[in-house]
Amino acid sequence: QVLLVESGGGSVQSGGSLRLSCVASGYAYSSDCMGWFRQAPGKEREKVAIISTVGGGTVYADSVKGRFTISHDNAKNTLYLQMNSLKPEDTAMYYCAATPAGGWATGDYCYSLGTTYNYWGQGTQVTVSS
Repeated sequence: QVLLVESGGGSVQSGGSLRLSCVASGYAYSSDCMGWFRQAPGKEREKVAIISTVGGGTVYADSVKGRFTISHDNAKNTLYLQMNSLKPEDTAMYYCAATPAGGWATGDYCYSLGTTYNYWGQGTQVTVSS
């Protein structure tokens, strides 16, 4: 079992920055793949950025490439999402998620899992005003 707790959301103006954090606790080998997802009102949950914590590979949604950076601190067991040049269309509830992958995974494999991750945080709201 893995418990995920997000923080760092808030309200910013267009062009601003935020950094989301997700602290993971529990069985470490259940979080080979971790990622950030978001869901806006009336829309489906979508992938934002994915990382393999065992291989280090990262994959980003086209909509955030060049603006967002995902990283993972193994010592702190914390996942981050640095979000720069924020746009109003980035407004959503952001969720941290984790899932096991047998101790081995590439970023592409983790991305291919879609939203079928085993463990989810409670979400943190990001609102970008124009």
